[in-house]
Amino acid sequence: MRKGSALLAALAAALMLAVAMGIGRFAFTPLLPMMQKDQGLSLTLGGWLATSNYLGYFLGAYTATWLRASPGKIVSLSLLATAALTAAMAFTELPVIWILLRGLAGVASAWVLVFASAWALHRLASAGTPGLRGLLFSGVGLGIMLAGLLCMLFLGWGWSAERSWFALGVAALLLSLLALPVFGADGASAVAASAGPRLVADPRQVLGTALAYGVFGFGYIIPATFLPAMAKQRLHDPALFGWAWPVFGLAALVSTLLAGRLMLRYSNRRVWGLSHLVMGAGVIVPVLLQGLAGILLAALCVGGTFMVITSAGIQEARRLAPHDPSRLMARFTAAFAIGQILGPLCVSLLPKGSGSLTTLLVAAAALLLASGGGLLLRDAD
Repeated sequence: MRKGSALLAALAAALMLAVAMGIGRFAFTPLLPMMQKDQGLSLTLGGWLATSNYLGYFLGAYTATWLRASPGKIVSLSLLATAALTAAMAFTELPVIWILLRGLAGVASAWVLVFASAWALHRLASAGTPGLRGLLFSGVGLGIMLAGLLCMLFLGWGWSAERSWFALGVAALLLSLLALPVFGADGASAVAASAGPRLVADPRQVLGTALAYGVFGFGYIIPATFLPAMAKQRLHDPALFGWAWPVFGLAALVSTLLAGRLMLRYSNRRVWGLSHLVMGAGVIVPVLLQGLAGILLAALCVGGTFMVITSAGIQEARRLAPHDPSRLMARFTAAFAIGQILGPLCVSLLPKGSGSLTTLLVAAAALLLASGGGLLLRDAD
């Protein structure tokens, strides 16, 4: 395969991840303050909406190995579903329908992550261009930054949450239509079949890395879901608190591009472990440092590491099970999703009126620091 074709595949897959993750997964985050203002959305219901999306993500990851259609067809249908489900949030104010729509969006986003990333990584490996892996995973940060900037515009224009949901659904559709033509005649050929050879990795290694991936899911999801809402509580000027999410996305985009080169020199586990330490520091920053500085530092540290860890985890799955990467990727993604479910679920179970995320932020930081140290120790063995 020519390098130009590999570059096109990386760019297209980056757009796919921008839609599935940046919008399908995380559009709710910058829209949460708008929904609180327009529709009186409580932190408790916000936690349940986030939990529903992450439960759907878990189900999508768990069922990914059951699917027998081509990656091209799975990804195409999932992207179109993401756009439709996002836009549909504009047409109801019933919490039960919101919960259903966010859950289905989670399923679609997991399928895109598993199959689009496996497809693109195979294309890059075949072309001998591993340095483009950073470009592939930068799509998530791009999508987060785009959603955050659009929501800032919508807020400045005085748009309602309903109108903003619909506009993001249209944006997801347009980005999908740009990316999908890359699935040509070979769109079905890039991922190892899940019915192929069984996993050959040491089960203890698989369990240890899966647990670390689960801790990552729990540790980052609280600031990733509630950071703009936390900023709104502390900063009443939309021109200030609105920057929390675009900064988060920009950090994810830039760090992933840099990490693509870094992982050519250092092991996946070393990069992963160090990223856990940085993320742990970022999670605890809003507790120690009040105001805009704490919020932006948290956005930089958490946003700057969460896609690096995702990329390192997926590539570690390919290293541990080279003949069956999709199955192990799905298992890692499922562990990650379980951690994500527990995070906002804990928020929704906080005593009414507490409004404080301090205890959960401290717990998440402690788990991230411990698991990061464990990954570095295992890498040194």
